[in-house]
Amino acid sequence: MSLRTIELLAGQVLAIVTLRDVFDTVVVPGGSKATLRVARRCVALLLPLWKHLRHRAGISTTFAPMILVLSFVIWMGLLSLAFGMMAHALSTSFDPPLRSFSQAVYLVGSGLVTVGLSETDALGGARWVVLGSGFCGLAVMTMAVTYLLVVQSSLAGRDTGILKLMTAAGNPPSALRLLERHAAIENVSGISRVLDDGRDWCASVQQSHAAHPSLIYFRSVGTGAGWPAALGALLDLALIVEHLLDFREARGCAALMREEGARMASELVTLLKLPPAAPAKALEGANGLKSRLMAAGYAIRQDADLEAFLRARQEHAVLVSALADHLGLPAASLD
Repeated sequence: MSLRTIELLAGQVLAIVTLRDVFDTVVVPGGSKATLRVARRCVALLLPLWKHLRHRAGISTTFAPMILVLSFVIWMGLLSLAFGMMAHALSTSFDPPLRSFSQAVYLVGSGLVTVGLSETDALGGARWVVLGSGFCGLAVMTMAVTYLLVVQSSLAGRDTGILKLMTAAGNPPSALRLLERHAAIENVSGISRVLDDGRDWCASVQQSHAAHPSLIYFRSVGTGAGWPAALGALLDLALIVEHLLDFREARGCAALMREEGARMASELVTLLKLPPAAPAKALEGANGLKSRLMAAGYAIRQDADLEAFLRARQEHAVLVSALADHLGLPAASLD
């Protein structure tokens, strides 16, 4: 087998692997399962450096967009290299023949970006290489635009839920402050609606972020502590209603919210392969919890067990804290 043939086959393999990675990352729900995993490798490489440079400031609003743009740049670069190898292997099929590998990359690169600049005419099989580069470039750029629309739509739904929660729960959100706020405005019956909306929010965020893991790293302006703190506050709210309050009409909503939120936290922690993180203190914010609820006008269950509540909270707090620590964001507190 000649070197030209090996170069042609290597270019074809690289093009197929790259396109598979783009397709699995952008189109197929669940993230990239291909060999390259460009987006995930960019995050794994740059996230520790980014967090180190920003210390405790967390991930900025520019990190996730930068990873997204960098991924598409790398994909286009790999496709330029792949089709350049194919064109160089067929250099004698051009008129005049290609003089160098850099000329071959320039020729197919212009096709990838749909400019179509060329100093030579393609003949025979080389025509299909040039045509294939243009088609793949158009496909990748189309998927990039489509993916941006998916990102914007998913982030809008996620951030709307966070902003609504912050209105009553503060920033960072707290389940106790939310309950006190609803009691102060005489809207205790609205707690059930908050739990139902929270359950819908958890299901929506879990579906979108598990399908497209890059969404996990997007942080929008004005959303305060971010989505891990919002998730923690909703889980705290569900546990308080379930374990401490004599509020039977909301207990079923709380149980469903807790299950949905715990499933969301568990799936995202598993997806990111994060070790569980220990919360700051098991009793942090718990002292005076019952007295503050009673002062707000809530009836406490006769069989309320604060220790059982804290044990249940510990189960989800280790997951929420792992997500928050990974993103450099604060977790929810009971205060």
